[in-house]
Amino acid sequence: MTVKKKINVLIDGRNFTVVGAEDERYVRELAQFVDFNIKKLANKNERLSPTMAATLAAFNIADELYKLQEKHKELEKRSKEPLEKFDDLKKEVQDANNKIKEMERYNLEQKDEVIKTRMSKEELFRDMNDVKDQLEETNIKLHRLESINKELKDKHFNSQLEIVELRKQLNQTLNLIEGK
Repeated sequence: MTVKKKINVLIDGRNFTVVGAEDERYVRELAQFVDFNIKKLANKNERLSPTMAATLAAFNIADELYKLQEKHKELEKRSKEPLEKFDDLKKEVQDANNKIKEMERYNLEQKDEVIKTRMSKEELFRDMNDVKDQLEETNIKLHRLESINKELKDKHFNSQLEIVELRKQLNQTLNLIEGK
């Protein structure tokens, strides 16, 4: 339950008792604000009666209040807009985070695939080097065998020449023996 207080204030030289639950300091500040506005208008135009000055001050204060209320409504409206968009933005952020996680997972899969490919490539290079070494050894053996083969062919040729020479000598010797 709110406790109502009676507060005496002075506005435009008159005493008023304000009854309410508001803080006394706040009520006095309001009274001073109203008093200031009335005096300001009365000082600008001395022909204004106290009632007219109070009415114009009330009008000016009402104008200021109305404009502030309109501005307040506009600010409330503008402040609701980001709040309304917040859920959509939150969903967009979640979707983006999910997409990032998916891309990170895909990236890891690709890295694994690259590592496997590199390992396979290295294995193929090792195999290729082994085959090159074997080929080189085989070429060396082939060169030796070709050299041996050439030597054997040369020996065979020389043997054939000797055989032909020996046959010739044998025929000459046989001819000599028969011819004697």
